[in-house]
Amino acid sequence: MRLSGRIIGLLKEYMHDLVEQAKQEEAANKAFGYAPQPYRSDQAISDLLAILDDRIESEGVQVGLPVEFLHVMWTLCNEAGTQINDEVWLKKNLDSGPTTKVQIRELTYHALIEFLEAQPD
Repeated sequence: MRLSGRIIGLLKEYMHDLVEQAKQEEAANKAFGYAPQPYRSDQAISDLLAILDDRIESEGVQVGLPVEFLHVMWTLCNEAGTQINDEVWLKKNLDSGPTTKVQIRELTYHALIEFLEAQPD
């Protein structure tokens, strides 16, 4: 199922919000001396699905998200899971440095958008 450009635009906004949230969390953790916790692409996908569930309930009708959208996204994320995990793993290991929650979310969401945009009509 191919998502409309408007829906992908909304997803990008939600993904941006999650990346910004991770930046704020990392800054706060650093300020208090907490070590970064391991974070994986499947957690980034779960965080995205959680924010989608929340946003659909709070503003879904206003922004035109259908009620079944969460199920559609869950299905698409399951289909993309292995591809996303492999791509994120490869990119983070090519960089050879420590990866943060921000970096994992950015890599994961970029890979997910590519997957969604490549879906047939």
